[in-house]
Amino acid sequence: MKLSVTVMLRKGILDPQGKAIGHAIEGMGVTGVGTVRMGKVIELELPDGTQEQDIKRICDDLLHNPVMEEYVINKA
Repeated sequence: MKLSVTVMLRKGILDPQGKAIGHAIEGMGVTGVGTVRMGKVIELELPDGTQEQDIKRICDDLLHNPVMEEYVINKA
């Protein structure tokens, strides 16, 4: 089973990397840039039949900081 986990900072948390990317895009001459947010994608290959609760436990305990981040699981 292949899946990816997209981890992003929660809304309202300052995202300095996203802000830096936005400024760099404007520096390239692209105007009208809105909000830019930076995140990460973790790709996992797990045994077929891995239980949802095990996948959630991996995400909750290892892949994200529950205070600052949220995640979405995408099955391929």
